[in-house]
Amino acid sequence: MADAASPENVPGSQVSPDGPVPEGGGGGGDGSPRPDPRRWWALAVIALAQLVVMLDMTVVNIALPSAQRDLGMTDGNRQWAITAYTLAFGGLLLVGGRAGDLFGRRRAFIVGLTGFAAASALGGAATGPGMLFAARALQGVFAALLAPAALSLMTTTFTDPRDRGKAFGVFGAVAGAGSAVGMLVGGSLTEYLDWRWCLYVNVPVAALAVLGAVVMLKEPGRESGSRLDVLGAVLGSAGVLSVVYGFSEAESRDWDDPRVLALLVGGVAILGIFSLWQTRARTPLLPLHIVKDRQRAGAYLTMGLVTIAMFGVFLFLTYYLQGIKGWSPLKTGVAYLPMTACMIIGSTQISARLLRRAPARALIVPGLALGVGGLAFLASMDADSTYLGRVLPGICLTGLGMGTTFMAAIATATGRVAPHEQGAASATLNTMQQVGGSVGTALLNAIAAGATTDWLTSHRIVPVERTPQVEAALAEATVHGYSVATWTSAGIMLLAAVIAGVLVNAKAPGRQADAAADRTGADREAGVLDAPVSAG
Repeated sequence: MADAASPENVPGSQVSPDGPVPEGGGGGGDGSPRPDPRRWWALAVIALAQLVVMLDMTVVNIALPSAQRDLGMTDGNRQWAITAYTLAFGGLLLVGGRAGDLFGRRRAFIVGLTGFAAASALGGAATGPGMLFAARALQGVFAALLAPAALSLMTTTFTDPRDRGKAFGVFGAVAGAGSAVGMLVGGSLTEYLDWRWCLYVNVPVAALAVLGAVVMLKEPGRESGSRLDVLGAVLGSAGVLSVVYGFSEAESRDWDDPRVLALLVGGVAILGIFSLWQTRARTPLLPLHIVKDRQRAGAYLTMGLVTIAMFGVFLFLTYYLQGIKGWSPLKTGVAYLPMTACMIIGSTQISARLLRRAPARALIVPGLALGVGGLAFLASMDADSTYLGRVLPGICLTGLGMGTTFMAAIATATGRVAPHEQGAASATLNTMQQVGGSVGTALLNAIAAGATTDWLTSHRIVPVERTPQVEAALAEATVHGYSVATWTSAGIMLLAAVIAGVLVNAKAPGRQADAAADRTGADREAGVLDAPVSAG
């Protein structure tokens, strides 16, 4: 892929292997920018906001069975409590990221947090499925403004390579473990309070983050003299929404259904027009050199596929533990704690420590291989499997692998980008994740449902008869559907590992920096040797 338009060749921007460096250096003695003395407090605020977004992606999974009974949702439309959020989030991320570049990332961060809290309060007060789905969609709208602003602020705040590695380790741990922590929080709130508190809890946390943002965050500047690409925003959002909605409809309809085909084909066509327009737009919503860069393209594709694989697994494992094993929401949430611990270890103790000394590919590919092994454990479960024998090894392997992968992939996806394009780069990464979540939920649900139906048909089970034998057969059929879908997830994750291994081929950032320093030193020495000697 071409790198001709990458930030290294953009005037007014010096780019190190670890990220952008403003022209002219800064206050550091070596010419590097002077670190912000409040940067670690800023990281705490940014991580808190990221945790809110990540928690909300999965906390509803735990609360969903209770919300379904309370609000009268059907099995067919219950997924919209999740899909409405990810549809709005994924569809508007490019717009949200670009808005942060144009109008200020700190402002976008604060507005996104405030709106997210208000939408959460609305969802907690829902009186019916429609109101809940609308509130979830509204959460997605404000999350689309918040998430790219958070990642952009972190990228522009931490310019020192060593600090940057530590910051990305924390951010990767939050991104990876946030989903699992959401299971515990959701279980605790559902069991001891009410499922509505899974939404209400966002209000005080967001308020704390807003207060921290006002005090601790600095506005890194915004792009001046540019306007929002309105046509690009309409085309990009419409294309993403059409594709994701097409996958969602495929769960309840056949894949050859005219509506499903129209949505999928139409969405791809609109995205094609969007890409063509971005080559002609004066101020494109997504500058195409961002995604043409080989390293970033590999990271984007990897994160998208991994999210497809993981998002459905969380849902299936939750229903397995609660529906098949009869566990309470709290016990289910506690069951995910080892996975959270392994994600934190993988991100902060493995990936963050090795990222400057090892190529990103050397972290991403082994991490994904561990994830495939963990999914294989989970896919081999049956109705009688034990937590210690199957679930625990599976989630620990998966957690360790995802923690290692996420940190390296996020650093690769947002590195070597000019400061004024950080919002677009961050939004593209978040878009791949959110679209992957929607596609994963819809696609894997359809696969699981189809496999369950095929098992019942092949065993000539009539679900109408509720005898003990039929109940046992239904449980076995359901677990079989989960197993087929999880094996599919393992295959998708294996594909992600192959793509990362082929595309993400950059050297270790530390080695690149050392080589650059050696060249600079050699140039200086040559300059001294070649300089004319004064006659005195």
